[in-house]
Amino acid sequence: MSENISFNSAELGAPVETLGYEQARAELEQVVRQLESGTSDLETSIALWERGEALAARCEAWLKGAQERLNAVRGEQNPVAN
Repeated sequence: MSENISFNSAELGAPVETLGYEQARAELEQVVRQLESGTSDLETSIALWERGEALAARCEAWLKGAQERLNAVRGEQNPVAN
């Protein structure tokens, strides 16, 4: 079942920096669907694009942090002998 979500510039959600990965990714998917639908006016489309960019950056930051944590754990489990 397809969910039709409509945004306007005043309804773009919580501050991006407060979102977890899953929340940011889900909202990013909604933003992309709305932009691809072509039903938004120019001002709303620009606001959606900006929100999408911020959400994508948030997701990337979360993934980078997760990778760094995994690398740290791996390093602790496999110390290099000097």
